[in-house]
Amino acid sequence: MKEFRGIPASPGIAIGRAFLYNDDDLTIPEYPIHHHEVSLEMSRYRTAVGRAVVELEQIKFRTGPTGDPDGFLDTHLMMLQDPEIEAKVDVKIAKVLKNVEWVLQEVVDELISKLSTVQDAYLKERTIDIRDVSRRILSHLLQGGGRGTLADLKEEVIVVTPSLLPSDAVIMNKKMVLGLAMDQGAKTTHTAILARSFEIPTVMGTGRVTREVRLGDLLVVDGNEGVVLLNPAPAVLEAYRSKQIRYREQESRLRALNSLAAETLDGRRIGLNANIEIPEEVGSVLAHGAEGIGLYRSEFLFIEHGVGVSEEVQYEAYRSVLEGMGGRSVTIRTLDLGGDKLVPSLFTVREANPLLGWRAIRFCLTHKDIFHTQLRALLRASVHGSLKIMFPMISGVAELEETLACLETAKQELETEGIAFAPKIPVGTMIEVPSAALVSDHLARMVDFFSIGTNDLTQYTLAVDRGNERISDLYETFHPGVLRLIQLVIKNAHDAGIPVAMCGEMAGDPRAAIVLLGLGLDEFSMNAVGLPKVKQIIRNLSVEEARSITASVLTLKRSREIETALEAHTQGRFSQSESHV
Repeated sequence: MKEFRGIPASPGIAIGRAFLYNDDDLTIPEYPIHHHEVSLEMSRYRTAVGRAVVELEQIKFRTGPTGDPDGFLDTHLMMLQDPEIEAKVDVKIAKVLKNVEWVLQEVVDELISKLSTVQDAYLKERTIDIRDVSRRILSHLLQGGGRGTLADLKEEVIVVTPSLLPSDAVIMNKKMVLGLAMDQGAKTTHTAILARSFEIPTVMGTGRVTREVRLGDLLVVDGNEGVVLLNPAPAVLEAYRSKQIRYREQESRLRALNSLAAETLDGRRIGLNANIEIPEEVGSVLAHGAEGIGLYRSEFLFIEHGVGVSEEVQYEAYRSVLEGMGGRSVTIRTLDLGGDKLVPSLFTVREANPLLGWRAIRFCLTHKDIFHTQLRALLRASVHGSLKIMFPMISGVAELEETLACLETAKQELETEGIAFAPKIPVGTMIEVPSAALVSDHLARMVDFFSIGTNDLTQYTLAVDRGNERISDLYETFHPGVLRLIQLVIKNAHDAGIPVAMCGEMAGDPRAAIVLLGLGLDEFSMNAVGLPKVKQIIRNLSVEEARSITASVLTLKRSREIETALEAHTQGRFSQSESHV
């Protein structure tokens, strides 16, 4: 038996035979051409692009809107017809006088190489889309037809592949794909989003699974732990079959909670919302029983379209989310660019400490034109649902005053133009900087709600870059210092009469649910797939009991001690049954 460890990209456990899939076998020819053949090569390019567009349109028609939850097919259609790519190919052919296949490959390699140098993980992961689109064009140039797909699978398999292109994932015979095991990939790629949407257990980033697995080998894919087992021993296999049954039974029980409120045993109602990055995630939010959206990260709209994204494009995106949620609350965070989320055209100067630099509200207050456009779009969209506006990275009173003044300016401008917006839009601020937590008593009297961003609050409190592998063990979510800051923020907010939400990763940790409930948190917001487990914890606790447990763990001095204590409470009492249904 061999074990491969990777990234748990989509939860669940799959057991089955390996099917090896490698779509990297195109051989790119290289040969010289004459000057008078440049136009002929470009004609071949445009014909291949046209055929690729038709191919994608057919895929889109066959799969329907539910088969493309991430909207990547539309993205690929736009990329296929990008005039800048065509112009680069045209110029390079005329310059090097070589065939279009070789030139296209060179242009794409240069573009991917440039993207790979940026710090932003989202932009790096878009290289998969660029490669997918270019290979679709190349396949038509070389073969005059489309590529082989996984659509014709006739038996249940676990697909083992270096990296699965999103277009292949969307049209594969999903009934026959038990699981996915990949050498490459990350949780935020389009393929990972699709795998979660299709509820296919997936492990990515194993690095070498394709080198050692052979066709027909028996595999276990544990998408919960990020483990792939090759030809497991009978005892191990039997243990995983039992684990698979328990997981499915638990998921079935948890799905029964979707229509129930997140309410404690003594009747306290807790808000349970979901985080999203793109409008297409609304379906998943509703399917997992969320009451609303607690964090819509609007910056991904800018990362995809560029900072010059128009007011109209923003308005349509915000409107689609608000309408899709059917009157449920939607909290949209204004631009949080900078740090590890860069747009190359704006962030041309490399900062020594980008996470402590020009980012989020600091960026917006410098580029008030961009900020103003976003605020106008948000206000206009507010008439289509229940909107809340939230500001990121606020560090103190002066910064919040300037930000609120920008919002008031946008309101006055729309009033002058006779453009409607909701008369009362709740406005809040994220608490993710220690200074904001320490002056939260002042900030609480200026806004309608708080939302604690524990990802940044933890790294700034502990002075730990959470992306630095050398010190990642020091990033402790349950550090007593972090918990004390959260306790302070909730107390100050409640003293001022406003609610407190949490939208960081801590909110989706079932262990943390107990202590957060004990501290008085009003709303949780997390990845949609994590909602049922947190709801289960809440529905099996009374507030009094949560306070008692919390008081006990807050006396502990080490984060590991706190984690161990909370794990004992969650695993021992809530993992097997759901008593309060």
